[in-house]
Amino acid sequence: MRSKRERVRAREEAHKRFLKQLWRNRAAPPGLHPCILVLDHLKPNFNIGKIIRSADAFGVQEVHIVGTSWFDPVPAKGSFKWVPVRFYPDFAACYGHLSKLGYTLFVLDPAQGKSLPEADLPCLSAFVLGHEEYGISFKREDFPRVRGLTIPQFGRVQSLNVSIAASIVIYEYIRRHGRHAEQG
Repeated sequence: MRSKRERVRAREEAHKRFLKQLWRNRAAPPGLHPCILVLDHLKPNFNIGKIIRSADAFGVQEVHIVGTSWFDPVPAKGSFKWVPVRFYPDFAACYGHLSKLGYTLFVLDPAQGKSLPEADLPCLSAFVLGHEEYGISFKREDFPRVRGLTIPQFGRVQSLNVSIAASIVIYEYIRRHGRHAEQG
């Protein structure tokens, strides 16, 4: 187990890596598919980087990060330079931006929402993924146009790792819209 000093140093090193790579990200072109991932108050450890790596693999247009000002880019395996990332101080700012662009927002919630295989996913879909321990940072009733979405699970576990859930929802979106997006 690492000491507090070692953990602080590792965090400082991750922050330096982030700042060094941030300038490359500003030149990243939008992905092929118009879907967007919204990462709501995730910890700046490995999950954000893993999600960006999946976003790159599937050609997601952008990743929007709410309430987290940096993350460790190492788990992205270089994808941070290929996937545009936008940062927001709170969900309301992100919601306002995406709503103006005509996006339908879905919050992934293992407890309530329409089942992913049965849900209508418009071409302009944005998927909100919350903190694994605390969930989303906002009250759903404050944003009634945000739809709930669940990924069917059949085992005893109550939820999936957030990076796995992101990959599943992106895959389902691409399965439905990939050919259309490539032709459009």
